[in-house]
Amino acid sequence: MDAKNTQLNEPLPASAEMFVPKSISVLREGYSVDAFRADVVAGLTVAIVALPLSMAIAIASGTTPDRGLYAAIFGGFLVSLLGGSRFQIGGPAGAFIVLVAASTARHGIEGVLLATMMAGLFLVVAGVLRIGSYIRYIPHPVTVGFTAGIAVIIFASQIHDLLGITLVGKEPGELIPKLAALGHAIGTTNTAAVAISLVTIGIIVGLRKLRPTWPGMLIAVALTSVAAAWWSFPIETIGTRFGGIPQSFPMPSFPAITLAKVEAVLPDAIMFAVLGAIESLLSAVVADGMTGRRHRSNGELVAQGFANIGSALFGGICVTGTIARTATNVRAGARSPMAGMLHSAFLLGFMLLAAPLASYIPLAALAGVLAVVAWNMAEKHEFVRLLRAGDTAAMLLATFLLTIFIGLAEGIAVGALLGALIFLWRGRQDRRARTE
Repeated sequence: MDAKNTQLNEPLPASAEMFVPKSISVLREGYSVDAFRADVVAGLTVAIVALPLSMAIAIASGTTPDRGLYAAIFGGFLVSLLGGSRFQIGGPAGAFIVLVAASTARHGIEGVLLATMMAGLFLVVAGVLRIGSYIRYIPHPVTVGFTAGIAVIIFASQIHDLLGITLVGKEPGELIPKLAALGHAIGTTNTAAVAISLVTIGIIVGLRKLRPTWPGMLIAVALTSVAAAWWSFPIETIGTRFGGIPQSFPMPSFPAITLAKVEAVLPDAIMFAVLGAIESLLSAVVADGMTGRRHRSNGELVAQGFANIGSALFGGICVTGTIARTATNVRAGARSPMAGMLHSAFLLGFMLLAAPLASYIPLAALAGVLAVVAWNMAEKHEFVRLLRAGDTAAMLLATFLLTIFIGLAEGIAVGALLGALIFLWRGRQDRRARTE
């Protein structure tokens, strides 16, 4: 055994072991050619799923589609390289759409990049301080409530492109004014856009039932793009709105940093970090349940922090662990974090080779993709079950309604506070019962 392998297999103190990336653990165990082949297949499978989704999330977040690809390529690579989960896939997530869109409207893309970088620093500090060990104590009804609330907001944000509506002026960010503005402009609905969005949704849902191993989202977007171009449908595409996506990637650079700008984006950075921590650790738990492995929560937070810094340096939006893509990775037979790194490499290849084709993608098709994402992330059955479970209903509804009508921070804070009060009340009732 050479010196390098000896060093890899030397035991570390327990306090240091929690920060060792799973990629190192795999090397210690021995990484075979068969495992690499399996990771290549899994990485390609996830990249095919992530390609349309990353662009759709970036557009819905008020930025350009390339920024979603940069996040998946550079941020996703670092999540897998440095992370505490063997199977975690990092990239832009639907849960961030609401926050990034609001931050973009307030501070522009430079503010979003700065907030993302600051969130990365906060996540690194949170991991070093071992805060990841406590995030699992956030009540389950709170996570279900804010996830369902975000799903409602995401769907509402896509109505404009789903129906091809033409608005006079800027679309409002708040839900009620947004629905009112869309209602007033309903007469401008584009029939071709409606057809494209419905066909996209139909293909995704149909293939999920008939051919669940096929990349339904990519197939749906590809087919509707060909149809829209062939028949020259009068609808918006990535090319008409954004001019396409670049066939190269930017060199790393820092966003403009001033004390005033840091103070302005600080609340956004905190919310990016909180949501990123929750979402990534939930995703890691899902992967553990599917594989029987255990992730290192604090090491995962550190990795998520560096991934967000890396994403922002290359112009990408927020990065977190993504539950659907991570589950796809596991189902595709991934053996190690190499699958996640290969997913990023494949995405880079797609962007460099096929960027001109992205100009033909209809925005109605990407809206259809996000409509399906919103429907899947709502956890409808779990929502109904918790709603019927007595005292958990208060936490659930408070988080859900506040997330929709006030804000995500308020939803999580109030829901968690109610959870703490209910926990204390239950403890008091138990003590009273034991003394009687």
